[in-house]
Amino acid sequence: MSVITTLLAAIGRHVFAALAGVGRVTLFAGETVSHLFRPPFYTREFGHALIQIGWLSLPVVGLTALFTGGALALQIYAGGARFNAETVVPSIVAIGLTRELGPVLGGLMVAARVASSIAAEIGTMKVTEQIDALTTLSTSPMKYLTLPRVLAATLAVPLLVGVGDVIGIMGGFLVGVGRLDFNAASYMHNTLNFLEFWDVLSGMIKGAVFGFIVALMGCYYGMNSGRGAQGVGRATKAAVVTSSVLILASNYILTEVFFTA
Repeated sequence: MSVITTLLAAIGRHVFAALAGVGRVTLFAGETVSHLFRPPFYTREFGHALIQIGWLSLPVVGLTALFTGGALALQIYAGGARFNAETVVPSIVAIGLTRELGPVLGGLMVAARVASSIAAEIGTMKVTEQIDALTTLSTSPMKYLTLPRVLAATLAVPLLVGVGDVIGIMGGFLVGVGRLDFNAASYMHNTLNFLEFWDVLSGMIKGAVFGFIVALMGCYYGMNSGRGAQGVGRATKAAVVTSSVLILASNYILTEVFFTA
């Protein structure tokens, strides 16, 4: 009986700790959003974050989309050949990229690059007491550090997803025409004929949600990092892992909302 009680107590502690963590993150997100409507506005920090998160993430997102589109074309062709349905390759590549693979893989790449960078940067600032210095100078760390990064990621990641969709479809086109002997005009016709505006828009909405999650987790764990190099390392790891899991979980929820009749 005591073993069962001990086991239940341990499970209960972990459940309460998880719920407390969800509550802290929710309050952190609410405080971040509340600063959006109150001056001052640090446009220079926002512009810097927009370049770091958006422009400098373009190469890794573009390469990921390019090779994913090519691999997807090969896989769909190989699977469709079993049912004499090779002609669906252009449409399935386009729909699969715009609805799912484009935003999810783009979000995960941004999480690996941006969440770790933000958590390490803000965590280092906390360790070196720069955040305390901001407070001493009557500057809100949430408004100066968190809000510009969260807002920049929320706006930049959908654009990255859109560009990634185009590059990924082009990757499928190159493989389809160069490797699978599709007619170029027919491939593009099938792609544009079956692709709908909502397919693209839904992926970009997902990108906005994923960008918000990535930057929020980076800022949250950076602000709450432990002291010393180990504390910053743990915060960086936790930011990447948590943002990646939340991206996958929120992707399912958004897909359920968008595409379930």
